[in-house]
Order: sequence, then structure tokens, then C-alpha cells
Amino acid sequence: MAIEAWFMDESDGDQRLPHHRSPPEFVSLDHLADAGVLYWKLNPSDYENDEELRKIREARGYNYMDLLDLCPEKVDNYEQKLKNFYTEHIHGDEEIRYCLEGSGYFDVRDKEDRWIRIWIKPGDLIVLPAGIYHRFTLDTSNYIKLMRLFVGEPVWTAFNRPQEEHPARKQYARSLAEKVGVALAAH
Repeated sequence: MAIEAWFMDESDGDQRLPHHRSPPEFVSLDHLADAGVLYWKLNPSDYENDEELRKIREARGYNYMDLLDLCPEKVDNYEQKLKNFYTEHIHGDEEIRYCLEGSGYFDVRDKEDRWIRIWIKPGDLIVLPAGIYHRFTLDTSNYIKLMRLFVGEPVWTAFNRPQEEHPARKQYARSLAEKVGVALAAH
């Protein structure tokens, strides 16, 4: 089964809820690809020996990897960290996350600046392009175990919106205008 994604409603309710519009408006993998988001469905129960994951890492140069358990019991200052993750921002590099256990939401802005909620569950690997406005939150399960991948040494610097003059944002906007980088190898 493919990843689930939908346009979000405009409510200010609990960020851990699905926030579907009424009626729900689901988003296709092609629409995500148009925004530069890449997706693969992998086997999370054998990630250490997964040949497909190895090929993706090799092809894309992801030589750094770590694991992150995100839940109230394992993270100091959990509520504050979740608020920080939920602040709209960009990064100067791709954000690559592979869900091994639990679930959560990555929200991304599409070309028309609408929020799309992407529900990641075990086996979902997503790549958010450098410069895309996004945020993250857990769902009501309050638990996720993620593999974080990176090219070279990780840089976790978030640049909160607005960042229209940031080089990564400018490049991202150009790529959307030129329709460069459409994800054919993913999904």
C-alpha cells in the first residue's frame, strides 16, 4: 500500500489529529513528486539487510545514518521539541526519513502553498527536497522510530519561514518552475 497524503483543513486543533478537509481530499504520489517529494515503500523489519535500501543509499550518496526514537519517555523536553518540529521551516539539504516503527505526519507546502499532510508509517521512506517548507509532528500514537539519512556530516539547521532569499529555497522554487527533478525512480 502506498503512502497516504491529503490536503489539510485550516483548523488550529490538536496537531496530532489527521486534519482532513470535509470531504477529505487525498493527494496522489504524482502530486507529491511534483512538489519534489520522493517516496519508497521498504521492509522495516529487516532494514539492516535490505538490499533496496542499500541501493537507494548508494545511488543518492546517503553515507550517514542514525536512529531516532521520538516519544515522551525517551526525549527530554518532549513537548517543546515537538513544538519546534512543528514550526514551518526549510533546510539547506534534503531531509530523508525512513519510518521503522510507529507513525507521524510530515506536512509540506505544494506549489500553490497549500498544506499537504503525509502520514508516514513503518516501511515509508520519504525524501523532502532542500528548500521545501515543511514541519513534522507525531500522530496520536505519540511514538515513532525513524532512520535519518544524510549525505556527509549531518546539518540539522532549520530556517523558519520566511526564507525566500535562502539559496536552497531559491533553487527549490526554480526547480518547480522548470519541472526539474520529477521523481521517476521513486514510488
